[in-house]
Amino acid sequence: MEQQIQRHARVDVADVLRGLAVMGIILLHSIEHFNFYSFPDTAGQNAWLAFTDRAVWDGLFFLLGGKAYAVFALLFGFSYFIQYDNQRLRGRDFRLRFCWRLVLLFLIGNLNASFFTAEVLVLYSLVGFILPLVCRLRDKWLFILACILLVQPLPLYYVIRATLDPAFVTPALPTGSLWAATFEAQSHGTFLDTLRVNLWEGQLASLAWAWDNGRVFQTAALFIFGYLVGRRGLFLKENLKFWNKVLCGSLVAFFPLYGLGNMLPDFVENPSVRTPLLLVVSSLYKFAFMLLLVSAVLNGYYRTRLKERLDYLIPYGRMSLTNYITQSIIGSMLFYNWGFGLHDKLGITASVLVGALIFIVQLAFCRWWMRHHSHGPMEYLWKRATWLK
Repeated sequence: MEQQIQRHARVDVADVLRGLAVMGIILLHSIEHFNFYSFPDTAGQNAWLAFTDRAVWDGLFFLLGGKAYAVFALLFGFSYFIQYDNQRLRGRDFRLRFCWRLVLLFLIGNLNASFFTAEVLVLYSLVGFILPLVCRLRDKWLFILACILLVQPLPLYYVIRATLDPAFVTPALPTGSLWAATFEAQSHGTFLDTLRVNLWEGQLASLAWAWDNGRVFQTAALFIFGYLVGRRGLFLKENLKFWNKVLCGSLVAFFPLYGLGNMLPDFVENPSVRTPLLLVVSSLYKFAFMLLLVSAVLNGYYRTRLKERLDYLIPYGRMSLTNYITQSIIGSMLFYNWGFGLHDKLGITASVLVGALIFIVQLAFCRWWMRHHSHGPMEYLWKRATWLK
């Protein structure tokens, strides 16, 4: 009984959300050909197929682009709270242990990055150090800090600076040669060429993209928001009224922000103002839409008959790390030159079907695996290595 009291019960809806996020990630990565962006020649393409390709691309990016990743990041912060507080209930300080866990995640992320240039685990391992630094702050200060990070303070500074000084040019990290190297390896490289380039040029390009596109600040904000969700128990059914308010607020915020984002290119001529301002606005409307999705899932889970079907995703969510890494390996093998080289053979519609098939196979494997084990393979290794010392 004491063992049960001194730990948080697993929150199933968090695993459902995590499973949905990873499912969304595999669908997006599949139509992008895993950050390859090489597609078949569409000259003379059937009009109906051209329509479905465009509908799939625009529809998935509107629904999931920047949102599936955001849910994943929110849940990273939530998981940190569960781990931190479980140890606190036992009289232990988890912060240093979590730092070691982030070092391990950095290594795991580089394993993933050797196959896929746009993976997020290395970014998480670096930004994640903010959590042990701020986790003892009061809720009010955590919320304020997360809001400051969410509004992209550096791009906002660029907007103000460029507005006051027309000669100011918004800086951007030079990544052209890095992306060119990764594209060359993906197009013509051997397996070893791909690994070598992905682990150096690919990682540098990916991290530079994350910096230039506000992902560093946004990820830190989402980690803190996720930690607050855990601390306040907001994923529990008794707090569903909170998510009803969030649902209404996100609906009210999303549409004007989204409309503003679409209008900015037509009304702001100076690129040094337009680019960072668009980044700030898009970060906010994607956050609002992410909250809308989370609120909708929570309402569906707790208030409708969807719960039974959503529960089907729990094993998939509990094995999210394993699924995320194996997706990268499978996708690299399918689309890159070292594998089957399907990048110039499968269009967007066919690619999303491939992504759906990968998800179905992974889901079936997860459901089988979790009937016999308490953790997924990568989750188990990460946990055991966390407690080596």
